Amino acid sequence: MMRINRRTDYAVRIMLALAEHPYGERLSTKTIRETMLVPKAFLERIVAELSKASLIKTYPGPNGGIMLFQTPETITVRQIWEAIEGPLLISDCLQTPEECPLHENCPMRSCWGKLQKVMLDELTAMTLSDLSLEVRKKQFI
Repeated sequence: MMRINRRTDYAVRIMLALAEHPYGERLSTKTIRETMLVPKAFLERIVAELSKASLIKTYPGPNGGIMLFQTPETITVRQIWEAIEGPLLISDCLQTPEECPLHENCPMRSCWGKLQKVMLDELTAMTLSDLSLEVRKKQFI
């Protein structure tokens, strides 16, 4: 079964919490943990990975916190995904086709390639700003 990794889901929640505030505003990890229901053990590791990917900035100490490194309009869901899971690859044969026993005559490689392209295109087109707008729409319904 193909499914979104729990850490990736939490990472999107963390980024969304930051996007819901004015750009440049810091939030404490405690605030994010409580509003987005992210367990502390996951939060610390995910924050480190998002920081390493230059999606957030971290500020240690009692007046510290985290903030977006870029505006929500420039951060894509694909960037968040790849910060946590690495590149999206729906089949090993797309990365190493020479290892496929059917190699040149694989009937599925083209299909998997098209599916992967659609998924990557959608993840790239969807920004943190888009997600934030969806959240605001749902709060007013």
